[in-house]
Amino acid sequence: MLKNKFVAGTLLALSLPLSAAISANECGNVTIADMNWNSATLMAHVDQFILESGFGCEAELIPGDTMPTGTSMIEKGEPDVAPEMWSNSMKKALDKGVEEKRLRYAGMSLSDGGEEGFWVPKYLIEKDPSLKTIAGIKKQAAMFTHPESAKLSAFYGCPAGWNCQISAGNLFRALNLEESGFEMIDPGSGAGLSGAIAKAYEREEAWFGYYWAPTAVLGKYEMVKVDFGSGIDKQEFINCTTKEECESPEVTMYPPSEVKTVTTEQFALKAPAAYEYLSKRSFTNQQMNQLLAWMEDNQADGEMAMEHFLINYESTWSQWLSAEVVKKVKQGLASL
Repeated sequence: MLKNKFVAGTLLALSLPLSAAISANECGNVTIADMNWNSATLMAHVDQFILESGFGCEAELIPGDTMPTGTSMIEKGEPDVAPEMWSNSMKKALDKGVEEKRLRYAGMSLSDGGEEGFWVPKYLIEKDPSLKTIAGIKKQAAMFTHPESAKLSAFYGCPAGWNCQISAGNLFRALNLEESGFEMIDPGSGAGLSGAIAKAYEREEAWFGYYWAPTAVLGKYEMVKVDFGSGIDKQEFINCTTKEECESPEVTMYPPSEVKTVTTEQFALKAPAAYEYLSKRSFTNQQMNQLLAWMEDNQADGEMAMEHFLINYESTWSQWLSAEVVKKVKQGLASL
């Protein structure tokens, strides 16, 4: 498939006026971090195809992960692009890289940011709208049956050993859920947690617990985030909610996690048109949830998901590009 794209790009460049061909070739060689989770590998493959077919780049995917990729970009200037960087995990280092003009934040990979919360199935809200609030959940606690005790109500927490176990546990305490009859259940694994949601959905049973987006689960099953009535207190979340030693946690909704596209400064200067595309390329969580669900159902890798996205979501990606580049990308798709 990539050979076809290189041939198409070469033929297109030869057919352009010399000045346009030179402009297209300014992009040159580009390395893109292909992170080891589905949303990131989808973005990496989409960027590779669009940069090659739309901007004449020679784009190569290289394996990546948040910390090593960010460190390498700062210290070595490579790779050129990290399509989906969860920046909170190394925010100080990335900010310093931007300040020192080694890096640039191109834009938001996920326009909503990474999303966490306590959720219930949408069908419960349709029957009783009060269940979209924590007050309604507490009032109807008895409906959330515990799998092992008729006397308790079930709240499904984050798996043991995950960072989110700390925040979910602190919010469980801050919300006084134990006093309302809930016990926090450790699902054992991410698969155990998603399996509990799937099981509840198949039977249309009550379910209440922690989850996050974007994920395939929230693409398959319509869930509603419970409103704590507190708004977001980011400082409380950073200083206490996420700390294991937090003694007196207060109620706060989860702040969104910043998920950005990061490039090297050198790439941004070398290929401003390609950089502009990356500054506009952004997915909503709803869009990404749907795409992740499709990937899971079809056992699709990043390349398959890229083709599915570009073929079926033109109304989304065409907004990131000029009419001229859209035409080139469509020509590239026709040669697949």
